[in-house]
Amino acid sequence: MLTIKDLSKTYPNGVRALHNITLEIPNGMFGLLGPNGAGKSTLMRTIATLQEPNSGEIRMNGLDVLNDKNEVRKLLGYLPQEFGVYPKVSAEAMLDHFAVLKGITRRSERRDAVHGLLEMTNLWSVRKQKLGTFSGGMRQRFGIAQALLGDPRLLIVDEPTAGLDPEERNRFHNLLSEIGEHVVVILSTHIVDDVSELCTRMAIISQGELLLTGDPRHAIENLRGMIWRKGIGRGELGDLKQHLHVISSRLQSGRTVVHVLCSDRPDDTFEPVEPNLEDVYFSTLLNSAVAAA
Repeated sequence: MLTIKDLSKTYPNGVRALHNITLEIPNGMFGLLGPNGAGKSTLMRTIATLQEPNSGEIRMNGLDVLNDKNEVRKLLGYLPQEFGVYPKVSAEAMLDHFAVLKGITRRSERRDAVHGLLEMTNLWSVRKQKLGTFSGGMRQRFGIAQALLGDPRLLIVDEPTAGLDPEERNRFHNLLSEIGEHVVVILSTHIVDDVSELCTRMAIISQGELLLTGDPRHAIENLRGMIWRKGIGRGELGDLKQHLHVISSRLQSGRTVVHVLCSDRPDDTFEPVEPNLEDVYFSTLLNSAVAAA
């Protein structure tokens, strides 16, 4: 169990990245959703002991994360949104180097760990290939391999599927699901489908504020009977937003289709929609914006 209490961070330039964030994250897959600039990466870096908050506390199974950083790092695996590799080094050699840095000093133990992770991440056949030749999906799988060195009890992955093609994304989802059966996995993303498909618990943050936390299925159920859909012309969106809570709009077959949040059918031109996590996400952000206005 990871417990975060009253965590706040304001940068020297005055940007408030986090404001009194309080969360309990059990074993399993936990999704952290929010728009770009919401504070997700700041929260991830703070949990990963890479930066200090202004106030608050974090505990991992009773361990003080902010004050016992060396002990926490022994339990931690971290895949940041962007990470560098030596392009002329092979995947196997680089992973072996990371294993030494992780404290796996016995050669036989290190070999077994490296080979096992290359197999797990489907990189065994390219283990001798230079990292500079890897595709985006292969690089992400290498990133998760290095994050899993040392059998971490807490795994943090920041925007892991951004830029991946559908096949690589599905492979990555399967890998994370398997890992998440035994440890705390925090998946930070702005891709709603990733959380919907993988996570049993989630939180939505925006502008450093925690807006919602809980079971994605329960959050979806709470919107049942409140989401309505309508196809409109290009010039109608602005007028519709003045009268209704439009939570999303997208082009479908040349028409703009809007989703509206309303306790009753706005009029006969709207049809009911089965809500999904994207509706939860956008309605949460809209309610926050309305409350702040």
